[in-house]
Amino acid sequence: MLNIVLFGPPGAGKGTQSKMLIEKFKLIHLSTGDILRNEIKNKTSLGLQAKELMDHGKLVPDDVVINMIKSILKKNLNSNGFIFDGFPRTKEQALSLDQLLENQDTSISAMISLKVEDEELIKRLLERGKDSGRADDQSTEIIANRIEEYNNKTAPLKLYYNEQKKLHEISGLGSISKITSRLNLVINSL
Repeated sequence: MLNIVLFGPPGAGKGTQSKMLIEKFKLIHLSTGDILRNEIKNKTSLGLQAKELMDHGKLVPDDVVINMIKSILKKNLNSNGFIFDGFPRTKEQALSLDQLLENQDTSISAMISLKVEDEELIKRLLERGKDSGRADDQSTEIIANRIEEYNNKTAPLKLYYNEQKKLHEISGLGSISKITSRLNLVINSL
C-alpha cells in the first residue's frame, strides 16, 4: 500500500497535486480540510465548531480529526493507498496515524513537502479566495495567521519523518505539470 503524506503550508498546491497523484497511482485523497468543509456545509455540530476555528486561522482539535481519519481508513481497507493532505499536522497526530496504519499492516511510505515562500502563498490564497468564497482565503491577516500557525506548529513535523528517512522536499514553484513531475520522481523512487 502506497501512503503519502503530502505536506506544505496553506496555498502550496497540495489539493491540486493530490488530484494528479490520485489519478496516476489510484490513491484515495484524504483531505481533512475537505472533510471539515463538508461538515461545515452540512451544518453539523462539528462543522459549526470547526468553522469558527478555521475562520480565525486556528486548527481543529486532534481527537476530532483523528476519529474522522480512522473512520475513512476503515471504509477503504482494500485501496492502493492514501494521500494524506492536511494530516498529520503534529507529531502526536503522526504517532496516532502510525498506530492506525500499523493496525492495518501498512505504514507511511513518504512525506513529500512542497516548499513555497510566504509571499507567494499569500498571493495564491488571496487569488483562490476570489473564487472559493472561503473567508479564510480573503483576508491577508487571516492568511498570515494560518501560515504562522503552520510554521510554528506544523512544519516541525518534517523532523519526525526525516528521522525515519521518509522526508522528501521539493519546490512547489513552477507550472502544475513541473511540480507533478517532481512528485512522480519521488514516488517512483520509493
